Formats: sequence, structure tokens, C-alpha cells
Amino acid sequence: MSAGAGLAAHLPALQVVLPLLSAPACVLLYHGARVWWLAMGVSTAAFVIALALLAQVMGAGPVSYALGGWAAPWGIEYRVDALNALVLVLVSGVSSIALMFARDSVPREVAAERIYLFYTAWLLCLTGLLGIAVTGDAFNVFVFLEISSLATYALVSFGSERSALSAAFRYLVMGTIGGTCILIGVGLLYAMTGTLNMADLAQRLEPLRDSAPVRAAFAFIFVGAGLKMAMFPLHAWLPGAYASAPSAASVFIAATSTKVAVYVLLRFTFTIFGVEFSFDTLALAKVLTVFAAVGVFAASLAAILQADLKRMLAWSSIAQVGYMLIGIATANLDGLTASIVHLLNHALMKGALFMALGCVAYRIGAVRLDAVAGLARRMPWTFGAFALAGLSLVGVPFTAGFVSKWYLLLGVLHNGWWPLAVLLAVTSLMAVVYVGKVLEVAWFHTAAPGSVTERAREAPLSMLVPLWLLVLANLWFGVHTALPVGVARSAAAALLGLTL
Repeated sequence: MSAGAGLAAHLPALQVVLPLLSAPACVLLYHGARVWWLAMGVSTAAFVIALALLAQVMGAGPVSYALGGWAAPWGIEYRVDALNALVLVLVSGVSSIALMFARDSVPREVAAERIYLFYTAWLLCLTGLLGIAVTGDAFNVFVFLEISSLATYALVSFGSERSALSAAFRYLVMGTIGGTCILIGVGLLYAMTGTLNMADLAQRLEPLRDSAPVRAAFAFIFVGAGLKMAMFPLHAWLPGAYASAPSAASVFIAATSTKVAVYVLLRFTFTIFGVEFSFDTLALAKVLTVFAAVGVFAASLAAILQADLKRMLAWSSIAQVGYMLIGIATANLDGLTASIVHLLNHALMKGALFMALGCVAYRIGAVRLDAVAGLARRMPWTFGAFALAGLSLVGVPFTAGFVSKWYLLLGVLHNGWWPLAVLLAVTSLMAVVYVGKVLEVAWFHTAAPGSVTERAREAPLSMLVPLWLLVLANLWFGVHTALPVGVARSAAAALLGLTL
């Protein structure tokens, strides 16, 4: 076996080991610039590995890796299929682009003596998110979830405002409750089956699905994942966390953390518990539909009422999670494809929007609506990017957001859910309102005489380049849909047990 072939065989393990071992190295390097280069290099390597795994999965089928040579189910298995390969690409890709943005933004928002700790937490968060996606072991999902959560709390606490600590503490409390629920659910499954391997769990649960402990396990895991993804009404931690974190951390967290939690729900619901038990026996569709529909409307309304633009985007994220849950609730190929492809598309659009606000904060030190009056004439590239990413959020044709909503519309109409189709149209119009009010104030209002806005200039190129990379990705995947939709459709078919 050649060295290249030998390395390729270990890609699933390298995906996690590389950022995990690099995190403590940040502490040893200490100097902010050197630490950034390390984090950037590691994240880029993780992205390349994720792309290689995606190509391998789409070409030859799922990849299985036995840690330590112990075969599943006795040992821990890393298993990569179309669904988690897409999540791996999403997490590592967003991390790499966000780190490009972080090089200049972080020194403005984080004290110089703490920058190395910031990147240490970043790499630990990256480790946890990648680990959640790649592992085929239910208990490991909890372990990696806690690694990513603890690191995320730290990232939020690095915010320069006093509210950052209280937001991080609220996030910690809610996240701990969510993690505990997942741990209890996994513990119940282990008590009933004696295994933690996901594929083995699915087989051993088959004759036990009607038992009370299995039903209780499902309930605990559903609530735990709901807290982690900020599903309405378990969303209280999210607005403060997104609004208070440093700009680069807001980009990374907003684009990845809730998406990985949605992945956890997908994996447990479809792979372990199964479609028949989840949707026929437990009637999960009814619960998801109610929570998602109310959440989409209420969060969209809350976004309209916000004066703090980061909070506005945070509330918008809660609404977008609702769209993903509606797709899951349909339990059909189009709806599930919409949910999976929206994991990627929402990361692109929301990452770009938070980056644009990061550029604004870099120049004027504020992201309130009144502070951006007339700012678009001073920062046209930034607000041009905000406008295009906002169009994707609304779901305008030829943007990535339209692709998600189109498949979601097909999914709900396939089930005859006309009220939800109306809800999609109404809440898309509500998105026009809260995105439009920002653009109106920024382009058509006048800055207060003598204000910082009057003296503002465009953001540095090092921040504009990653911003426009995400914006162009929104436009590219809005036209060239074969890759994201193809992967998402393959993943959805596998979850539903269908053959394409």
C-alpha cells in the first residue's frame, strides 16, 4: 500500500484528531499571529479532508473506520455517508472562511493577551462539531457535543460587551440541560440494547420500539436536540449568544452549531429509531409541524421588531431552523431534501450576513439600525453583499435560499399541507421587511452630522474577500444546484430507505 493510500484510509480519524491536537498547540504558540496561522492551516486541512471524504462517499458509498482496529459494534466506529459528509464540508468550509475574516476582526474585539485562548476555543469547537458528524457511536455524539458546546460558551464570552458573560452563562445553562437530556436518552438506549453503535442500535431496537424506556429515550433526545438547535420554544439562549459574541465567532456559530444539532436529530430519528416508529407510532410530524410553524412566524415577527441587527439575524436563524423542521416533518423525499440542502444554504447566507455586520462593527463599532443610516454610501461593497445575502434569505430565484424553499414547498404540497405553503409565502415576505428596513436605512437615510458614520470607509480587503466568497457561493449554488441537491437527495433517500 502506498503512503498516499495509507493516509487516505485514515481520513475519518484525521478529521477529528488534527484540530484536537492543534488546540493545545495554540496555548504553546501564544502569539496571536502565529496562532491564527495554525488555526487557518488546520481548518483548511480539515476542509480538504472533508471534500475528499465527500468525493469518496459519492463515488463508492459510505466509509467505515474502526478506531484502534476494533471492529464495530465492539469498538468505536467512524462512519461517513452522504449526510454527514455534507455536514463535514459545511463545518470545515465555514470555519476556514470565517478564520480568513477573523484575522483582522478578532484583534479589534478580543484583548491581545486573550487571542490565543480564542483560537484554542475555536479549534476545540471545530473538533466537537466535526466529531459529532463523523462518529457512528451514540455516546460519542454526546461527548463531542459537550466539547463543542463548552468551546462555544467560551467563544461567546470573549465578546467585548458586558452582556457577553450573561449570554454565555444562559447558553451554558440551556446547553447543559440539552446535553443532559441527550445523555439520559442514550443511557436508556444502552440499558435496553447493550450497544452504542448506531447501526447496531437500529437493529436491536427493532423488537423493543414499543417499550416505555425506548419512548422515553426518544423524548429525551428530541428535547435535547431541540435545545441545541434552538427549536421554538427552546430558543431562549440563541439571540443573546449570537448578538454578544465577537463578529467572527458569530459567523462560525450561526453557520454551524444549529445545523449540526439538526443533523443529530436527523441521525437519531431516521437512522436509529426509524421512520415508522418516529412518524407513525409517535406521530412526530404533528409535534414538529406545530413547533416549527409557530417558531417560523413568531421568530420572523421578532426579527422585524429588532433594532440590534445581530439580534435581528439571530431571530431570523430561529425561523430558518423552523423551515428545516418543517422539511423533516414531511418525511418525504422532497421535504427531507429541502431540510438537508438548507443546512448548507442557510450557513452560506447567514454567514455572509453576519460577516457584513462584522465589517460594519469594524468601522463604526456598532450594529444598531440607527447607526447604519447612510452607511451604504460609505461601505457599498459591504452593503451590496448584505443585499445579495438578504435576497438569498428571502428566497429570491437564482439564489441558494430559493432552492431550499422550492424543495420545501414541493414537500409540503406533496403531503397536501396547504396552510404551511401559505406560511412559507407569508414568512418570506416578513423576511423582505426586516432585510429591507436595513437596506432602506443604510442607503436612503442620512448619517447624523459629526457621527462616526460620516467618517467611515469600506472594510479591509481581508474581510471583504471572505464575505464575497460566501455571497458568490449563494449565487453559484442558486444556479448550479446539481452538487448540493444531488448530495442532499442521496442523503434523504438513504434516511428514508429509498433507492434513487
